[in-house]
Amino acid sequence: MHDQLVLVAAKQEGLLSTEQIASVDLTEWRRRQLVASGWIRPVAPRVYAIRGVPETRRYRLRLGLLSLGERSWVSYEAAAALHGLDRSRPDAVEFTIDRNRRNYGLPFIVHSTTRLKSIDLVEVDRFRAMSATRTIIDLAHARAHPARIEAAIDSAVRLGLSSPEVISKRLETLRGSGRWGARLIEDLVVDAGGHTMLERRFLQLVREAGLPRPRTQVVHRKNGRHVARVDFIFDDTNIVVEVSGQHGHSSPAERARDAQRRNELQDIGRRVYEYTWNDVTKRESYVRNTLIQRFRIAA
Repeated sequence: MHDQLVLVAAKQEGLLSTEQIASVDLTEWRRRQLVASGWIRPVAPRVYAIRGVPETRRYRLRLGLLSLGERSWVSYEAAAALHGLDRSRPDAVEFTIDRNRRNYGLPFIVHSTTRLKSIDLVEVDRFRAMSATRTIIDLAHARAHPARIEAAIDSAVRLGLSSPEVISKRLETLRGSGRWGARLIEDLVVDAGGHTMLERRFLQLVREAGLPRPRTQVVHRKNGRHVARVDFIFDDTNIVVEVSGQHGHSSPAERARDAQRRNELQDIGRRVYEYTWNDVTKRESYVRNTLIQRFRIAA
């Protein structure tokens, strides 16, 4: 009997639900004996832990899910951390349950909702969780700082977990009358699609300049060989724009690769321009004006 319980607990951070213990066909006397000996101990309503199990964050997430039952999911900041979204809090432990279920008095944040669809529910690293898209919307609803929402959107796009179109579509069905955070997401999604804050700022400058939105993160090939992945391309003009971070590439080998990459892009007909972190964040007028001029030249 011990072996069966150990096998189950090994997949659950050393935790067992009362239902799982009962499924092993233990008598009530035997269960009490296991508790009395300290081999298992009650740690939450309907949940036991095997002796010596470390109380890690994964342990706390599992404990919450087991205690709250099948209609519960890791959510909000805890889901953001599971998905690997930027600026997440690695120590967060939060859940969402159906509104008609009980919260059992757990020492964690437990939200409730009746507005769930199957598209909102995923499994991440063996945990039931809210999707990245739903997590972004929930964070905005919880009044997270706009910079936090920006980071969540951009990293979800970068990781392939969502897209501006998917976020907008799900938001439309969730927003309801006066739902907090809906307008914020609508504003932030406008300039989404890049992979970093710097790329987001560049897309904002493009919009402010009245220029067409470029495609982002476009892979270029020549004769079946990978040439480069570029930050932005304006298809009608063949203009490619790269934005470089604060530190850029400084070693001789990195500069040589950058030069080869630029030359190969020019060989296939691209007009390649680069704006630095300082340009995009502190010289906005310069970026907007030079983009407009380059569009005129390329037209």
